[in-house]
Amino acid sequence: MNEIFNAVILLGALGAVCAILLVLASRFMAVPVDEKFPKIRQCLPGANCGACGFAGCDGYAQALADGTETRINLCVPGADAAAQALADATGLEFQDVVEQVALVCCRGDCETVEQKQTYEGVETCRAAKLLFGGPKACTFGCIGLGDCVRACPNSAIGFCGGIAHVDTRICTGCGICAKTCPNGVIRLVPDVARTLVSCSSREKGASTRKKCIKGCIGCKKCEKNCPVGAITVQDNLAVIDYEKCTSCGKCAEVCTTGCIRVADFRGIHKQEEPLAGS
Repeated sequence: MNEIFNAVILLGALGAVCAILLVLASRFMAVPVDEKFPKIRQCLPGANCGACGFAGCDGYAQALADGTETRINLCVPGADAAAQALADATGLEFQDVVEQVALVCCRGDCETVEQKQTYEGVETCRAAKLLFGGPKACTFGCIGLGDCVRACPNSAIGFCGGIAHVDTRICTGCGICAKTCPNGVIRLVPDVARTLVSCSSREKGASTRKKCIKGCIGCKKCEKNCPVGAITVQDNLAVIDYEKCTSCGKCAEVCTTGCIRVADFRGIHKQEEPLAGS
């Protein structure tokens, strides 16, 4: 009986000693908690898209909490609402967010672009690209196997005619799809833009025209007719400088192949605002 009693006392004493050691460890080895971090982190949407330039929302929040980053307008998916919340949480002055939207710079659907081979393999664009650049004759365009569709956190991308299409009305401009596309066909543009070059081919005009009837042939008519010099042909492809573009549509009017589009590309953050120029 005494042996049992002694064992209980011994175990109790060991438990008390361990408890005291844990209390001392938590007191003297505690890592200081930055109270700013959780408050700032709550202001961010949690997309972890990397559009801010950091590894994710936690990285951006930590940089703001540490004071190593003072720009509160880097969260594109969160838009102005997130910037305002960050301004309130950090005490920094509000900074406007340049909202963006993802657009597919290709019109090479099944009826437009030539097919050079039948692809039978892993159903991903990245895998298909490894086999002679993909099944389509144009190796610069949308491969059409859905990597971007699976990557989009907002289900804003679908397929029609073997080519990706972005529903800008629900696009937050996080840019995950653009990073996923192996051909760089999906690009982020300011969602106040109304003009888009729907082509990514860098081949010479004659070669592009043989492969895709809606591709940019680098004729420079758009460049010559733009009244503000916002569009230039670089490496056989028309490129728009959106800081200069006024969305007048002159380039689309003279485009030989119709690859330049004028449309309402407003994303989810600007759907309630009136269309610029209307």
